[in-house]
Amino acid sequence: MTYAIIQNGDSRSFPEGDAFLAGGGVAGKAEVLVLLGRPRLAPDPAKAAVLVELETECLGFHTGEDMVEPSNVVGFARYRNGNDAPSPLVELVRQPNTTEDALAAARALFEGAGLTVVVSGDQAGRIIDRLVRPKYNAALKLLDEGLASQKDIDLTCRLGLGYADGPIERTMRGGLAEHHDISAALFQVYGTPAYAPARKALVAAQRRDEAE
Repeated sequence: MTYAIIQNGDSRSFPEGDAFLAGGGVAGKAEVLVLLGRPRLAPDPAKAAVLVELETECLGFHTGEDMVEPSNVVGFARYRNGNDAPSPLVELVRQPNTTEDALAAARALFEGAGLTVVVSGDQAGRIIDRLVRPKYNAALKLLDEGLASQKDIDLTCRLGLGYADGPIERTMRGGLAEHHDISAALFQVYGTPAYAPARKALVAAQRRDEAE
């Protein structure tokens, strides 16, 4: 499937040097448009799909939520743990009026690039961040309270729960300030205490902001 990339700023899903960037063609001839960075949505009903890269925001931020006509716009985000390299997982985001054809085109494009695709409803944080951010906050809080050392908390999760890495080492490797930003954005939307950034993440974000 042919695609063209329209980029406005850095992309977290496909950073500079990613092979996906090199595969993009001419917008007028492409079947799919991929909007990266901080995209400005320009609807094009002639395309099989228009894909909009998301951070924590809803797709409705870009499209509006009062559309009743079928839409070929699909949101997406390739999961990335902070500053780690992007993972092979892409979360597609659909709205109630998203067409099945557009969703199928988006899936075919990313799977053709060797990525794994899951589909989420249009909610802030999608699937992964809504699941893992409370776990990271809980682990950081337990460390703060002196329940156990970081090494023992992470070791327990790896051996007892079968995690590939522990929640604290994973959060710190990706960046505590990055975790703060995502968690704080979800807390603002949902108001659930589990999304409130842990103290260590808050301090890391404050120090980053002060340095800037």
